[in-house]
Amino acid sequence: MCINFICKRLGSIPKGWQADSKAQLHFLRNTTPFIVRCFSTSNKHSFTVSYLVNSCGLSPETAISASGKIHFENPKNPDSVLALLRNSGCTNTHITKIVTKFPSLLLVNPEKTLLPKLEFFRSIGFSGAHLASILSSKPSILSRSLENNLIPKYNFLKSVHISNEDAMKVLKRSCWSSSGNLEETIATNIAVLREIGVPISHISFLVVRYHTICQRSDKFSENVKKVVEMGFNPLKFTFLNALQAFCQTTESTRQQKKEIYRRWGWSEDEILLAFRTRPECMRLSEKHVMKVLDFLVNKMGWQPAAVSRDPVAICLNFEKRVVPRCSVVKVLLLKGLVKKDMRSSTFLKLTERDFLDKYVIKHQDNVPQLLDLYQGKVSFAELGFGS
Repeated sequence: MCINFICKRLGSIPKGWQADSKAQLHFLRNTTPFIVRCFSTSNKHSFTVSYLVNSCGLSPETAISASGKIHFENPKNPDSVLALLRNSGCTNTHITKIVTKFPSLLLVNPEKTLLPKLEFFRSIGFSGAHLASILSSKPSILSRSLENNLIPKYNFLKSVHISNEDAMKVLKRSCWSSSGNLEETIATNIAVLREIGVPISHISFLVVRYHTICQRSDKFSENVKKVVEMGFNPLKFTFLNALQAFCQTTESTRQQKKEIYRRWGWSEDEILLAFRTRPECMRLSEKHVMKVLDFLVNKMGWQPAAVSRDPVAICLNFEKRVVPRCSVVKVLLLKGLVKKDMRSSTFLKLTERDFLDKYVIKHQDNVPQLLDLYQGKVSFAELGFGS
């Protein structure tokens, strides 16, 4: 393989390399690993590598790696595949992403294998840029069997009132790529939920967003029973959150979580109250819980029992929401600008815009550096409130 060919592979030819032997030597030293790989693939895969670079937009390094998985000696089939993708709305950028993630797509039969799948996606409402975005994010969906996977799984999702948009989100998941009895398991679990009165809209939400519904049916039924026995109303959305918490944790893990809260003086009733209010309390790490409660109790001065009654702060992002918002409210409390008995959820659950309007901008005349405190640019001490 000559230097010219190597330089073309790299996409550039160093200026003056032919006239300057030192520059040539320096260039070769810096590209030796790439050159070795080029030599190793030049005979058998040179056309494949060249095609991946020139027609699909892959980098030389990525093309060489992909050539270890696919090989072709003429562009007829790959050209047809790319033409179908372009006709379906894929740009060069989309095609580069698709081929990088799923290079063997170039080898499929474009008319018999690829086209029917693209037509299926169009038939359920996905075309143009939207379809191109889906394919470039998860091109492996094109490896699924249309008759044995995509169509039956789509029909099943529609039978439980899943929208086309959400059905596509589910189909893209790797767990839905198998042809096993996943639908049977989900159907059994859905029947359990329907029997106790869970609204179909809540069930659809569970199917789309949580893997809980895929849990083994006997274990799922057991967890549903426990959540009902704890007093959660199947008609309310918190029931789903509680079920998710139970399905994601074991009994021993839940006992460990309870022990963490006991260290802060919570009684069994207070722990149960917090869990009923915010079921995700049982899924948080010990490190996170300890950090948040230390801040709320020791720095903010809140009573542990008050936190258990309104535990929203434990479940939110500590650095981005809890600390800055609580810091602002603490200053406003000390200044007498807000009520002392205000619940934390009152200000922690607000949107960013609403919080700024109601608690920062509104009081800037009284506390000029309130925005700086909120943004972490000044501390309590710098505002004259001690540490």
